[in-house]
This record gives sequence, structure tokens and C-alpha cells, in this order.
Amino acid sequence: MREDNPSRGAGPAPDALAHPAQLAVGIVGAGRVGTALGVALARAGHRVVAVSAVSDTALSRIGRSLPAVPVLRPEELIPRADLVLLTVPDDALPGLVRGLVAAGVPVRGRLLAHASGRHGLAVLEPATAQGALPLALHPAMTFSGRPDDVEKMAGICFGVTAPEPLRPVADALVVEMGGEPVFIDEQVRARYHAALDGTASHLITLVATAADLLRSAGVADPARMLGPLLSAALDNALALGDAALTGPAARGDAETVATDVAAIRAAAPASLGAYLALARLTADRALAVGALRPSDAQRLLGVLGGRPE
Repeated sequence: MREDNPSRGAGPAPDALAHPAQLAVGIVGAGRVGTALGVALARAGHRVVAVSAVSDTALSRIGRSLPAVPVLRPEELIPRADLVLLTVPDDALPGLVRGLVAAGVPVRGRLLAHASGRHGLAVLEPATAQGALPLALHPAMTFSGRPDDVEKMAGICFGVTAPEPLRPVADALVVEMGGEPVFIDEQVRARYHAALDGTASHLITLVATAADLLRSAGVADPARMLGPLLSAALDNALALGDAALTGPAARGDAETVATDVAAIRAAAPASLGAYLALARLTADRALAVGALRPSDAQRLLGVLGGRPE
């Protein structure tokens, strides 16, 4: 057992790992996600013993959400913790792990968890080789940095990748935070992330662009107009898949699409490429399921300026 945790003394015994109760939690990179996870774990009975953060925004968020928790450097924080959350940006995670190991920070026997969707366990390998217990716990949710972020975790899925002996630990932590663990194999982790990023992240861009276009058309409250439409479209897509395809691209209404293209080119030219690409993808899917006739697809693709591969 560990003897280098000044906050708790010895770490969790192996037979206690199936239900990691009352862990001392440290958060390296307490941004939006890290803060939300920390608050959720604290509500579940764990103790957030320290956080690390740099920006004024992050420090302010910590002050609101995790008051009285000390802000320390990672090398000071990790020896105090049983569970260390590495909630830094995806691209920064490999360097952080390598840097901690190179600095000789004690990781042996500690649960080391990141919240990256892209990465699985390989990114933690330098620490795992030194005896760390690796977990990948990615909440399938977008966070705004507001105090209600933790409420968003009620019932959401977490993409979990963990060594088989640590699966019960990962599952217990996710359930304690209010989520549902969904196991993602290491080899398909990038595919998993691409699916989520390609929808949630770009959806915000699409909606914001649509709202700009509506304002330029004189609509005072774009959200009021878009909300019911987008909610229905999302519900239909989740329930019906390609059977829910709708709109002029799915129907092959080439003249209507041409009007849309001209309007977007005039009012929002920066978004035209995205519209054309999505319209082609919609037409391809509609054609594949028989909702679009080949002759209509040819006319439509002529307007869109391309041909299916």
C-alpha cells in the first residue's frame, strides 16, 4: 500500500476497488469538465483535496463550485490524492502524462483517470508503467462552465475504457456521478470520439449560423423558431434514423436547393461549403435507402457541383 499520501495515508486496498468509496480526489486541469466531475464526485461522498488551474476563469469557477479546495501545482496535488482526474485538453494530455513521470511524481497505486473522448488507455501508458491504475472516463455531454453543469450528468452516458480488473471501479465512479457507463474498446476510441464530435460540436456551429441567417431575414427571436423544429428533427433522427430524412436535398428538389445555395452565398458565404457537403451527404443517404430517385439525385448533384464517389 502507498505511504506517500499526506491526506489519507494508505491508498485503497485492492478488495475495496470494486466500490471506490470516500476517495481523496485531485483534479489536474480544473476547467469546465474537471470542475463538473469534481463537484459530482464530492456530492457522491468523495473528497476533493486539491485542484490545479491557471486561468482566471478557471480559478473563479473553482472558487464558486469547489470553495476552500486548495489550488496546487500538479506535482504537489498528486501525492495527496487516491484518484487523480487529468482533465486537460486532448492535445495536452500526452505531454502532461510524460511530464509527470519524467518529474518523478508518485503515481504508483493511484487511480489516474482522464476525461478525453479521443484517448483511451495508451496515453496513460508512461504512468501505468510506473504502477498507476489507468481509467478513461469520458462524459458524452457538452459543458458550458456554468454551475448547473453537474446537473447535466444525470443519466448521461460515459465512454469508459479500463483494464478488466478496473472495470468495476470505472463503472462505480460513473454511476456515483449519475451517469451510465458504456464500455468502448481501446481500438475504436477514435471512431467513438469522431461520432460525438461530428455531431455535438458542429451542431452548435450549424445552429448559430442558422440563427444569424434568420436574424438577417428579420426574425427577432431565432431560438423560438428553431427550438421546436430542431427538437422534432433530433427526436425523429434518433427514433427513425435515415427514415427521418427530410428537406429538399433528401427529396431531390434541385431548384429549391439552388435557391438556398444562392441565399447562403449572398448572406453567409463562409458557411456555404458546409451546406454543400451536408446536402451531398443527405442526398447520398437518401439515395442509398431508396428515398431519392437516381434521376433526381443527378439533377441535385449538378446544383451542388459534385458527383457521388
